[in-house]
Amino acid sequence: MAGWLRRTFADPQIEVHLLIDEGEIVIDEVRHHWMAFWRAALEAVAAASLFTAFLVSSVQIGWLPLLLCLGFGVHAFWLGLTEHMDRFVITNMRVFRTRGVMSRRLATMPISRILDITVEKPLLGRMLDFGHFVFESAAQEQGLRDIRYVGSPDVRDLTIQRVVQRSGLRRSVSHEL
Repeated sequence: MAGWLRRTFADPQIEVHLLIDEGEIVIDEVRHHWMAFWRAALEAVAAASLFTAFLVSSVQIGWLPLLLCLGFGVHAFWLGLTEHMDRFVITNMRVFRTRGVMSRRLATMPISRILDITVEKPLLGRMLDFGHFVFESAAQEQGLRDIRYVGSPDVRDLTIQRVVQRSGLRRSVSHEL
């Protein structure tokens, strides 16, 4: 039963969004870099600290650290699960992002609509190899504008550029000369 629950509840189920009969294949499935989980980890540490406080506190006020421990623990789990379920997928036809735990949101952009990709790498991101993507397209109100905490952002950017190039949307330099 635990395997079934994990497959349905904690699995973003990328394959159900693919146009397999049209020949769409996944080039890269981007999960968040481990730094995206910093807040959840911090809250989990707070929950562990509060549990320790519960163990050494008196009986009269022991319920307060326990209650706070449960609150921080549940919220840390929720934050971690939310980050885990947020996936950015690059296929041979489009890029899409699926996210959400209880309800799911899917944002899709055909490769032909990508006008520009900006890769932002803060100092910590340069040291730990993560960055943020900012997509520019003809329609600015899409769920793909900001993709945060992308691991190996330069490699992912080159992957997208290769897919765009192979789709024939941009001419190669050798043909222009």
